[in-house]
Amino acid sequence: HMDTYKKLIENPAEIKYTYPSIQLGHIKRMTTDLGIIQFSKISIPDLESGYTLDDNARALIAICMHYKLTQDKEDLAYILIYLDFIIRCQQPKGDFINYVDQENREHIEQNAEVNLEDSNARAIWALGTVISIGDILPEAISKKASQCLLNSLKWAETIQSPRSIGFATKGLYLYHTAVPNLYVSAIINKLNAKLLSNYEIHATKDWKWFENYMTYGNGILPESMLFAFLTTNKPIYKKVALDSLDFLMSKMFNDKNFKVISNNGWLHKGSEPQEYGEQPIDVAYTIHTLNSFYNAFGTPEYKQKMKIAFNWFLGKNHLGQIMYNPISGGGYDGLEKENVNLNQGAESTVCYLNARLLMENLKLSETKVIPLMKPKSGIAINS
Repeated sequence: HMDTYKKLIENPAEIKYTYPSIQLGHIKRMTTDLGIIQFSKISIPDLESGYTLDDNARALIAICMHYKLTQDKEDLAYILIYLDFIIRCQQPKGDFINYVDQENREHIEQNAEVNLEDSNARAIWALGTVISIGDILPEAISKKASQCLLNSLKWAETIQSPRSIGFATKGLYLYHTAVPNLYVSAIINKLNAKLLSNYEIHATKDWKWFENYMTYGNGILPESMLFAFLTTNKPIYKKVALDSLDFLMSKMFNDKNFKVISNNGWLHKGSEPQEYGEQPIDVAYTIHTLNSFYNAFGTPEYKQKMKIAFNWFLGKNHLGQIMYNPISGGGYDGLEKENVNLNQGAESTVCYLNARLLMENLKLSETKVIPLMKPKSGIAINS
């Protein structure tokens, strides 16, 4: 009915979207004692699809965010399940396997054949997230996460792929801000020197990017540069962070419209962007990135773009369709040319929840007012 409403009002661009309530029903339904199940047939968890490190790391990040927001004690059981899955996947050298079947057996072939850098690095991001809220968690949980992360550091130094560097940097930065560690800060610098080298090789006046193409989760690359700057205070990291973010935003935002980079061939240097094939993970990562830059610099444009991007979930997309299940909180798996993929797998569900929680935090920050401090300033400050 959205198209009908657009025809009836003078300025459809000014439609106000109401944020739905935060629902954990589907993510809990997808979770067994072992971890979160990988896929779902519509809203029914597909146990035969097994479990992945990727999804359990994402779920751990989301539930930690929810716990920080609500202090809901029920979250602790889920934090433990996802954390224990990550620990279960860790190998003697500190790296991780990704694929586990429904009987808790490792998928030997998949784990051997697939490049696991991204999933391994995402586990570090999740572990850093746990440690970053250690002051409100039971000590035993924080200790588990810290030990697992510290065991992974030797492996982390060897990461090569750009997105993996980004995911790991985010986790290491979260760890370092909670527990300052010179070795960790040195790894952050070492990894991002590699990413900076990528940028210097590929970037031109008209293509300010780290590769000759943009694929998925692109926002993590400028975000990695940002965290490297916040850790080392090196101006070059700040410059590349801002330049590459501006370039990425120019490819995803046009006035007040938001366009996900399509997974139908991605976006290659010198080519026109492909249509359709839009995934929730890219929307969520864009919001994550803008949130980090907004927290660092306070630029209002970043906050506004977060809202525009989140509206994609609420129906501000080429089909005018919502991209989540309003009853359970499940996230739909993708937006195609003429249809929505109604399967609600772990990745899309957790990505929607992540995005929704970031918007809730933003909303609370806009309404939070520091009380009047009479002896000092005599003014109230919005924070």
